Amino acid sequence: MAISFFVQGAIFALLVTRIPALQDRYGISDGLLPLFLAAVPILAGVGSVSTEHLVKRMRPGLVLRVVQPIVSLALLSAGSGTTVWQLAVALAVFGLTVGALDASMNMLGVSLQRAYGRSIMLGFHGAYSLGGIAGASLAWVGAHWDLPLPTLYAPLVAVLVPVALIAGRWYVDHRGDHRGEHRVDHRGGEPTEVVRDGTTVSMRALLPLCLVMAFAYIGDSTVSNWSAKYLEDVLHSSEQLATVPYNVYMVTTLLGRSFGDLGVRRFGAVTVVRAGALLAGGGFAVVAAAPSAWVGMAGFTLLGLGLCVLVPQTFAAAGRLFPGASDAAVARLNIFNYVGFLIGSPLVGALGGAWNYRAAMLVPMALVLMTIRYARSFSPVPAGYGDGHERPRTVDVG
Repeated sequence: MAISFFVQGAIFALLVTRIPALQDRYGISDGLLPLFLAAVPILAGVGSVSTEHLVKRMRPGLVLRVVQPIVSLALLSAGSGTTVWQLAVALAVFGLTVGALDASMNMLGVSLQRAYGRSIMLGFHGAYSLGGIAGASLAWVGAHWDLPLPTLYAPLVAVLVPVALIAGRWYVDHRGDHRGEHRVDHRGGEPTEVVRDGTTVSMRALLPLCLVMAFAYIGDSTVSNWSAKYLEDVLHSSEQLATVPYNVYMVTTLLGRSFGDLGVRRFGAVTVVRAGALLAGGGFAVVAAAPSAWVGMAGFTLLGLGLCVLVPQTFAAAGRLFPGASDAAVARLNIFNYVGFLIGSPLVGALGGAWNYRAAMLVPMALVLMTIRYARSFSPVPAGYGDGHERPRTVDVG
């Protein structure tokens, strides 16, 4: 599983870090580029929703084995075409399959954590961060040596596709046999999905985790899209120094996830999530008030250490909340990954342009700190929950 997370991190980084090269290759205008970029997460959300229904008929491991090579080949196609319509098709395939990949990959991670009986999700997402660092580094090499995109992508995809296929032979779905009977129940006017063992997936119960997921990705997209501009335009750093914060953020994300599972085992998920939200909120505050570029980079360092725990623990909490229907819960929760990604960058850009970028940083800070309100939703589910018993009040959004 860790290999799958690593491959996905590398592939995604190889796409997003070479967007300027894709724009130049296809002659896409600055006005048209945001439409292409927005289409990918929108289609990924569609892919995630489709996966919820697909895994009723096949196991997530099989879905993952099929879609991960397609994602890699879609990356190669995006970098190898010559006309805009070819790029549009490649990115459409990439978006749909990356949504299915993210959903099925986290479904497997959640089921494996339940089988192990201890926190391991942060380690999987740490492998994703490591893959992202590797992919971004390779993209830098390609840019430094001015390699054409097909020359950069082809040998990497030629390696990553067989690696993913070989690793897929050992995917194991550790979950109960609850695929056979699905129906829709509208008890109390609220649509829920009922599986054979009586477990229901209620969006009201899942909503706190969905909000945390969206808040985390609003924070993440703020760093990835605005950290360089913030250092250069607001804190008056050099162009070279402005490229450093995102790399520092990725490294601290990897470090935090490498040791985060130990923290969850010792202190519990609720404490780790609260600490992560406080660190991330403090990081945004430092960035907003920073008098110099170096202080700003310290803020981005805190952001990486804080935000890194939220997403893996949110997936894990969904699995605990709906142990008999964790696949459906993860697929629905995964949609808010893309919601946060779509909202974050435009939100900060609009506020920065209309107001100023220091004040704009306070908005993702406030949203991340709201995670503390929902931290109880990360607590262990009471014994007996998941077999039709009353829903615990810790997941109620009031």
